[in-house]
Amino acid sequence: MNHQRHIEGANCKVRASETIRSAADSWRARSGSARLPHMLRSCPISWLLWLTAILLPFTPVHAASASYGYDTVHSQILFSIDHDGYSRPFGRLHLAKGWLRFDPDNWTTAATELDIDLSGLDMGDAAWNAAVCKPALLDCAHNRYAHFVSTSVERKDDRHGVLHGQLTMRGITQPLSVPFTFNRAAKTIYGLHTVAGFSATATLDRNAFGITANRDSIGHDVNVWLELEAIRDDHAGQPSTSQSSASPPSKEQP
Repeated sequence: MNHQRHIEGANCKVRASETIRSAADSWRARSGSARLPHMLRSCPISWLLWLTAILLPFTPVHAASASYGYDTVHSQILFSIDHDGYSRPFGRLHLAKGWLRFDPDNWTTAATELDIDLSGLDMGDAAWNAAVCKPALLDCAHNRYAHFVSTSVERKDDRHGVLHGQLTMRGITQPLSVPFTFNRAAKTIYGLHTVAGFSATATLDRNAFGITANRDSIGHDVNVWLELEAIRDDHAGQPSTSQSSASPPSKEQP
């Protein structure tokens, strides 16, 4: 009896090896193996497990992009514009909300959408803030948010790329390209969140958005710097046309 089982096991191993070769050939030809059904009936389950382990590496695996919600506490936006040739003062803007879809290994599926709260402008002086928010400039009361939505990502290397999209400000939409650096994506030191971090720059022509006042004292080109952190959130990543404030994911304070 034991001798008979040994023979059956040996024969099954031979048939399994032949089936692997046949399956590899038929895989390339996109046709099924006629011997596989017989193997399923006659071989012990251990050989089927062995066959599965051998063929498993041939199964294609595609990583999915992760969804993130922007961390509005640790994300910062700075801008600078010429002041009558004397200096280029800085101002700060607040990221109101936004989402990001990103896979570090496959940037082709990357996408983002975000809102910047212009009414939260900070020039370092209350009177200056009010002047910049007047209807002749940003018109913060009637156009509170600047809205950006991406259209594509151009990858330069493992860490650098250009984000292409459209920026809407004061009711005017213009194309905008944003060179950026992917800093890292990892668990925080406290292990509570997975965070992706980016640094980016952009240059805007204020005239293109209808901001034409004070031509002789305020420059036309606005330089923008963005330092962005986004927290992994499987519920993020749904495009929204709403530009109202939203509660971001829970934060970790340093």
